[in-house]
Amino acid sequence: MTDALPSPVAPLKIGTRGSPLALAQAHETRDRLAAAFDLPMEAFEVVVIHTTGDDRALIAADQPLKTLGGKGLFTREIEQALLSGGIDIAVHSMKDMPVLQPEGLVLDTYLPREDVRDAFISPDHDGIAALAAGAVVGTSSLRRRAQLLNRRPDLQVVEFRGNVQTRLRKLAEGVAECTFLAMAGLNRLAMEGVPAQAIAPEDMLPAIAQGAIGIERRLDDRRVARMLEAVHDVQTGQRLAAERSFLATLDGSCETPIAGLAELDGGTLRLRGEVLRPDGSESITDDATAPIPDGRELGREMAVKLLERAGPGFFDWRA
Repeated sequence: MTDALPSPVAPLKIGTRGSPLALAQAHETRDRLAAAFDLPMEAFEVVVIHTTGDDRALIAADQPLKTLGGKGLFTREIEQALLSGGIDIAVHSMKDMPVLQPEGLVLDTYLPREDVRDAFISPDHDGIAALAAGAVVGTSSLRRRAQLLNRRPDLQVVEFRGNVQTRLRKLAEGVAECTFLAMAGLNRLAMEGVPAQAIAPEDMLPAIAQGAIGIERRLDDRRVARMLEAVHDVQTGQRLAAERSFLATLDGSCETPIAGLAELDGGTLRLRGEVLRPDGSESITDDATAPIPDGRELGREMAVKLLERAGPGFFDWRA
């Protein structure tokens, strides 16, 4: 395989879903690569790939994602295109990525992480505490649902799936009084006019890898591997190593209410983790630190500890 840089005649093909947020992430990837190698934008081609999840989400928008087949619904066709050579790299929201990649693919490049916090979205209320008993809250996230009901079991939670624009439209139509989005998505879409209140991680621990963009490539593509090294953010990689190790050890999926956040302070990594029952009736948390190089092992150890504390019956609902 040639090591020549891409050009307008032979552009690097960037695969992505077609939502506004997915496109914004693909364009950020393109822009960073173009700047790193002093290349024109025409040296890159953004390839929109329609996934099974895009179709099924439209057909059954009121069903939880777990009943439709999980996170792979939104990555399978993109990864197939990557394996077949139809695209050169794939750009993903890391919080939506399974912990394992198909054979022949690797996911080890991350752009600088955005705001990790969740955003409370409501035109009429300033936060969760301001909601009246029985208020209807819309979310498609099993994690957010469980965290919310753990704090406010008096609220009603309804399924609220779709891209950022779809969820905001549903909110405007009165389907729910509030919803939640990731601050990272709002920032990347420059949606300053959305009535959003950032929620501190102490009040709602975010999803694993929230706010991070990952770039997937073929394992044997040396040219792409070399290019991606120039845009990889080491600190984001260190944080995600701990968080995704925690998730992998818990056997986490879209069916599992799991939250986690790694932060760096000098040479130390702090990891906070949480597992919940889906109905929010129980939450188990931990908070620990380790030297940064030991972050992956810290994630594994924390997951083992939480599994032991939860006991054999805690995850029976996953069967």
